[in-house]
Amino acid sequence: MTVLYKLETFEGPLDLLLHLIDKAEIDIQDIPVSEITEQYMEYLQGMQELELDITSEFLVMAATLLSIKSKLLLPKPPVIEIEDFDYYEDDGYDPRAELVQRLIEYRKFKSIAVQLLDMESERSLIFTKEPEDLGPFVPTQIDNPLTGLHTADLIAAFRKALSKAARRSSYQRITRDEISVKDRIRDVTEALQRKGMGGRLRFSSLLHDEMARHEIVVTFLAILELMKMKAIFCYQEKLFDDIVMEWRGGEEVSGLQHAEINY
Repeated sequence: MTVLYKLETFEGPLDLLLHLIDKAEIDIQDIPVSEITEQYMEYLQGMQELELDITSEFLVMAATLLSIKSKLLLPKPPVIEIEDFDYYEDDGYDPRAELVQRLIEYRKFKSIAVQLLDMESERSLIFTKEPEDLGPFVPTQIDNPLTGLHTADLIAAFRKALSKAARRSSYQRITRDEISVKDRIRDVTEALQRKGMGGRLRFSSLLHDEMARHEIVVTFLAILELMKMKAIFCYQEKLFDDIVMEWRGGEEVSGLQHAEINY
């Protein structure tokens, strides 16, 4: 008959004792030393049968448990009557007290360690960047836009605005042409293909002054999609500089005409 042992890994003897106490659902303030000692010795025996190394601290704890067990088995000292005193009795010292205190402190530190580990895991998901000097991007002097203006200028501008409003007698609905990400990918791809493999193109060259905001957004999404397809490589030469796109080509780009892109 083969006996199988499944031994858990513990950081030390206190960790093992705490596991045995929690598993047996025992009050840590009232540890049945005899029962816990037997379970502890069974664990060490299992380690020996599996030819696992037993560190000295586990053996020291085994000796401590046996010592506490033997003290609890000893009879209490008899009551001794002393003159001028009614009686003398044992001070109620519990040989388990020191071990219980160590286990309570260990449980506290173990709980704190788990909380710190969770905080470390959450912090590992946050990426930071070293601070940079943004001084060159801050204007040294801001001109006052009201410099040189007088009350007469404001009155003239107000009258001009009223005159334009008076001439507005008709209204009409204005519609804008929608452009898809797929169409914009095609435009960017054609512009880069004309430059050949390794050709570079700046993001600003794809924009113009009359371009609407939604067209700029669609253009940016098209660049992100091309980066995802590994058709282009984007970089900036310095902070806040223009985005440079480098044409990589590849098999992924051949299917752009029929690509399913949803935004």
